[in-house]
Amino acid sequence: MSKESSAAERVYQEVKDLILTSRLPGGELVSEGEIATRCSVSRTPVREAFLRLETEGWMRLYPKRGALVVPIADREARDVLDARLLLEIHAVERVVVDHLSVATLGTALRANLAAHRAADRADLGEFTRLDLEFHQLIVAAADNPLLSDFYQGLGERHRRMVTASVRRDDQVTDRILADHTELAELIEDLDARRFGTRLARHMTEVHAVPGTSGDRRSAGEDA
Repeated sequence: MSKESSAAERVYQEVKDLILTSRLPGGELVSEGEIATRCSVSRTPVREAFLRLETEGWMRLYPKRGALVVPIADREARDVLDARLLLEIHAVERVVVDHLSVATLGTALRANLAAHRAADRADLGEFTRLDLEFHQLIVAAADNPLLSDFYQGLGERHRRMVTASVRRDDQVTDRILADHTELAELIEDLDARRFGTRLARHMTEVHAVPGTSGDRRSAGEDA
């Protein structure tokens, strides 16, 4: 890898991390010069990184003005939450059928919860990584590599949405930890039905996105 390509990769990774952790929030316009200074590189690798981020849908480029960080649209957020809900409920239903995986999953989830409680909540990168890991462990327990790979593909959008929620309301971190504890207990109790209802409410309360499947499930239970 050439020096220039290496610089472009480093800028790409750094800017993408800024976007995923909302340190570059949606709707913000940034310039090549600003990022070049921040990363101590010339504008050429920044331009290459911006083009790659635009291709992936994280940025929208405006010649001579800069790059707009694409906000999380309500439709995108709903689609991500609906997909997560379907996959996680399916996974737990499979785990309940196959009792042999319950103990293994329960041990993994408890270890994740311990690490999550010990994590510095000011470190949103680590907090969101552990949040994502908790949910990925659930889907992986169904032992379906295709579904696990698809769920992993949602990971970056998942992390960005969690970060945005925490930045909007710092009480969200307490809610996430409390909800995760309850979800893990429901899995160990082999209660797939209540898990699905509680997961739907968890997503609705954490992300506050109207019109999701979680919204409808929660309303149905409360009715």
